[in-house]
Amino acid sequence: AYLTVSIEPLPPVVVGDAVTLKCNFKTDGKMREIVWYRVTDGGTIKQKIFTFDAMFSTNFSQMENYRKREDLVYQSTVRLPEVRISDNGPYECHVGIYDRATREKVVLASGNVFLNVMAPPTSISVLAADTPAPFSRYQAQNFTLVCVVSGGKPAPLVYFKRDGEPIEATPLPEPPAGAGSWAPRNLLHRDLDDTKVPKSLSAEGEPGLGQAFGTAEPPRGLAAERDPVTETIPETVVSREFPRWVHVAEPIYYFRHTHAPVSDGTVEARATLTWTLNPQIDNEALFSCEVKHPALSMPMQSEVTLVAPKGPKITMTPTRARVGDTVRILVQGFQNEVFPEPLFTWTRVGSRLLDGSAEHDGKELVLERVPAELNGSMYRCTAQNPLGSTDTHTRLIVFENPNIPRGPEDSNGSLTGHCGFRLVLALTLTVILELT
Repeated sequence: AYLTVSIEPLPPVVVGDAVTLKCNFKTDGKMREIVWYRVTDGGTIKQKIFTFDAMFSTNFSQMENYRKREDLVYQSTVRLPEVRISDNGPYECHVGIYDRATREKVVLASGNVFLNVMAPPTSISVLAADTPAPFSRYQAQNFTLVCVVSGGKPAPLVYFKRDGEPIEATPLPEPPAGAGSWAPRNLLHRDLDDTKVPKSLSAEGEPGLGQAFGTAEPPRGLAAERDPVTETIPETVVSREFPRWVHVAEPIYYFRHTHAPVSDGTVEARATLTWTLNPQIDNEALFSCEVKHPALSMPMQSEVTLVAPKGPKITMTPTRARVGDTVRILVQGFQNEVFPEPLFTWTRVGSRLLDGSAEHDGKELVLERVPAELNGSMYRCTAQNPLGSTDTHTRLIVFENPNIPRGPEDSNGSLTGHCGFRLVLALTLTVILELT
């Protein structure tokens, strides 16, 4: 007897699709059994998913005659109505027949197929690295956008656009294994407000630039390969009060793409875009991260607009503060949508804060049990991100608290102070008399 088995190959399928596995085999012997296996753990485990035993069933609904009576072609099918990522992997079809000569010997043959299950990304987001971050008026800063794409299989293709136009970026090498999260280092380090001595803007003369990314040589496309650009700035053009950023005509972008497997079989992709920020031209620039994937009919995208904070909205509770109350001053929002996240710094004009500190970071400033001495004090909130900075002020008015008893002599508690002194003196005299 003879037996040949083959499984029809399958194209990649998308999560949720219905899939039919087809096992074709040709023989002139008598059927014994058909068994389907799902293979896991690199072939060490075979999970039985379908069995047909001819000894207990004669219903061959999937058989059909081929050529002549003793030469039959069989087809066994297994249908998966809604495939999941966990269904991804190899499958095997095992067939056994009785030998025509002995009718006791079983002839075995098998075939295999790989089911490739794709999953479209489920989420995409764009965020800024190292936020919240301060605004620098006197020194150029690097800025990095991070695009995080989750839930896809296989890894998607990620790229950035600015104002709808694709960004041509210089690729940076993958970080070494075990290096952890990659933090972009400075591409440019120079005090651009120093106008005493003309400087060349070519990065060839920058100390340490060749080691900016931990390599012996700068990656292809770094400033070392640019043509030198030199601009002589007269001392009268730039001042400490009104500095300006000096850049080449077009910003140079650097791109890095990494991906890491997730326990559910999907991949998390991270793409970073780094360039030297120029608040004069980057403010209100629209950046988008787009994703192409074979399981998507059209690209996914997420976009952000770089905007400096304007017009902070500050609230104070309680609105009518009294002596001894706990006062909370909170930044509720701005007159515009701000990205990236601002850094908030609170100061008291002309003095220190109630706890003695010079400043406080955070959206909220809490003043515990405010004394009357804080009446009329002015508080400044500085909100800043890498694109700009803005200040807003609020004045604290503290009213008298009727729940705190006050003496008739004055409003400063002098009577209470005298009473306390007389009570201590009387107790002291009583103790002395008892001792004598």
